[in-house]
Amino acid sequence: MQPGDLVEDFTLPDQDGNSITLSSFAGSPVVLFFYPRADTPGCTIEACGFRDHFAKLKKAGVVVLGISRDTVAKQKKFATKYDIQYPLLADAEMELIKRFDLLKEKKMYGKPVTGVARTTYLIGPDQKLIHVFENVKPEGHAEEVLALLSK
Repeated sequence: MQPGDLVEDFTLPDQDGNSITLSSFAGSPVVLFFYPRADTPGCTIEACGFRDHFAKLKKAGVVVLGISRDTVAKQKKFATKYDIQYPLLADAEMELIKRFDLLKEKKMYGKPVTGVARTTYLIGPDQKLIHVFENVKPEGHAEEVLALLSK
């Protein structure tokens, strides 16, 4: 996907089992961030970064959605443990992860594994892609997104 492309609509369950549909946020910018696994060190840093800046993002009218291949129950546990106030979507079947082509080969402890590439999409109010953050570093990522939004 490239900036300017229309982001195809999707529906996934959040940590409470509610169906969340992208098009329901039409008219608002959306930060859609994909992370490998709930409650792992890097994912916790990234999710808590968005949590810590959530008030600023919400005040700016921005919707934040986190997505991983975890189950609804794991997303609920993660959201509760870290007091995350925005939806964490469960893509256990990796439908959206595959649609966005985010299954990549990585190295873990020197061994090749296939995992979700940490990637964030900034989607405009018209559901068109504005920016893609690839190879995201969890530390400071929420600030990086806020800086782009404030331009």
